[in-house]
Amino acid sequence: MAETHTILLVDDEPLILMDLEMAAEDRSLGYLSAPSVERALALIETGDPAIDLAVLDFTLLHGTDCLPIARRLQQLGIPFIVHSGDLDRSEKGLGDLDAVLVQKPAHSDKVIAAALVEMKASGDRPRPLAAS
Repeated sequence: MAETHTILLVDDEPLILMDLEMAAEDRSLGYLSAPSVERALALIETGDPAIDLAVLDFTLLHGTDCLPIARRLQQLGIPFIVHSGDLDRSEKGLGDLDAVLVQKPAHSDKVIAAALVEMKASGDRPRPLAAS
């Protein structure tokens, strides 16, 4: 039986989110979707199913950004990439994350492939203990 991975997809644009969901399904990935920081953090904390990797849009609902999500994923050792078209506003925050960036617009297959490459690369790095 093949191992199934779960990807967290975070974007406040419904059509982009739907396109990423379909690309995840095409690669036989389970997925969880969130349009906001609060929803994404709730999905992470629930831990059922466990998240193996994530794609984060930088700018989210109500002028928020993905930094709280990214920091929590880092604490848990969960690899992620940032998928953003808002490089002017996100440049400083992205530098703080040291994350792989896939600039919008990008084909959803390319975005999911980049996340899978990051997950595979992180498999060689030790995963930190979960911080509460």
